[in-house]
Amino acid sequence: MKRFFDFVAAGLALLLLALPLLSLIWLVRRKLGSPVFFRQVRPGMNGKPFEMVKFRTMTDERGPDGQLLPDAVRLTPFGRFLRSSSLDELPELWNVLKGDMSLVGPRPLLVEYLPLYSPEQARRHEVRPGVTGWAQINGRNAISWEDKFKLDTWYVDNQSLWLDIKILRLTVKKVLVRDGISAAGEATMSAFKGTISDNAYKK
Repeated sequence: MKRFFDFVAAGLALLLLALPLLSLIWLVRRKLGSPVFFRQVRPGMNGKPFEMVKFRTMTDERGPDGQLLPDAVRLTPFGRFLRSSSLDELPELWNVLKGDMSLVGPRPLLVEYLPLYSPEQARRHEVRPGVTGWAQINGRNAISWEDKFKLDTWYVDNQSLWLDIKILRLTVKKVLVRDGISAAGEATMSAFKGTISDNAYKK
């Protein structure tokens, strides 16, 4: 039922949003240049990698050493708007249609985080990653990584169609008030480096 709901809802959304998506493609190309889309391999269900697609929100500015400048420098006002309004996430509907993602589930994070998870935190990969999720409506980037993962595993244990509908409804509210967009003192969110207890155990 969840996969059927995802497929139908994502397909309808892509049809209804076709013109706005074309407009955003033109705006991103004009203001940020090419490529329009940001593509990155992320771990999906059971850790299986897939290519996630979003609208790019940053420039490719580099320092004298050839390294990319910090996020805060490369994130333009237009990019901030895309992030705060969550419009940058709309291309992920294609990932939902393909079956790589669900409308609701733990957010797909970086592949390099996989070995840093505790066994309990790794349970977030027992379901498809989502465009939005329980952690996103309960703090988004304003809460700690550990709290996010606890919310993710809670969702894994309590998922249902009705919970998904509730999360989607509350996501719209969160987007409208633009709450929890970034962590304190960060342009987006600081990198996850594992919990203190995890690091101590590995040593």
